Amino acid sequence: MSGQSLLVPGELSPTRSVPGAIARPEYVGKPAPTPYTGPEVQDAETIERMRIAGGIAARAMAEAAKLIAPGVTTDELDRVAHTYMCDHGAYPSTLGYRGFPKSLCTSVNEVICHGIPDSTVLHDGDIVNLDVTAYIGGVHGDNNATYLVGEVDEESRLLVERTEESLARAIKAVKPGRQINVIGRVIESYAKRFGYGVVRDFTGHGINTSFHSGLIVPHYDSPHATTLIQPGMTFTIEPMLTLGTHEYDMWDDGWTVVTKDRRRTAQFEHTLVVTESGAEILTLP
Repeated sequence: MSGQSLLVPGELSPTRSVPGAIARPEYVGKPAPTPYTGPEVQDAETIERMRIAGGIAARAMAEAAKLIAPGVTTDELDRVAHTYMCDHGAYPSTLGYRGFPKSLCTSVNEVICHGIPDSTVLHDGDIVNLDVTAYIGGVHGDNNATYLVGEVDEESRLLVERTEESLARAIKAVKPGRQINVIGRVIESYAKRFGYGVVRDFTGHGINTSFHSGLIVPHYDSPHATTLIQPGMTFTIEPMLTLGTHEYDMWDDGWTVVTKDRRRTAQFEHTLVVTESGAEILTLP
């Protein structure tokens, strides 16, 4: 592992504005979203709208990722993704979600998830996850990926590469009629080959008109995840693998989740729709 110092909170920039003509999710300005009570299986028209939202989220993430380099702040990555989504008529789903102050999550090195973009400067050898969700047409599209900053040590590079591979394997395991725990079983069995921890307390989730529908998609083999996968279901898979423990601490900001042993962690995510034969990725650029 890199000998770089551990992350500390930076300074937040002012809240970025969203043009008034862009529709907001219902939770903006509220302490929490209204609980979702609709179906997990979506109709063809909703899925098509999610494909549009997912494409914008994927392209916004790709635009921000172009800037990743030593010396760039995570706040600058937020600015680029925010601008891209707004320019394409989408609202950044994280902005104002349960009070989250920014338009994407930037999770660096030992941060598992939900890192808040701020004045933190990326350094040569870092890894950084960008998590971008776009809301347009009344639906959300959610994706993330972990990127290398400059020259990264082999241990970290392999962690990133294998975390992406675990997502690919999990997507291939999605078939109608299987229980949803097949996803976690595939991820956990692959991660164990390399001695990686698999984060348990932060999961994939149902997504549609709701950012988080209530459907839980564990990334470990949970005996409780017995929901049957059905065509038309829409959810995310977003494995978080660690070089050490899966246990975590949370910063005082109530969002930033870091590995308890402060070793590095990586994550990848796509929003999917279940088809008659498998799964289609809705977050493609």
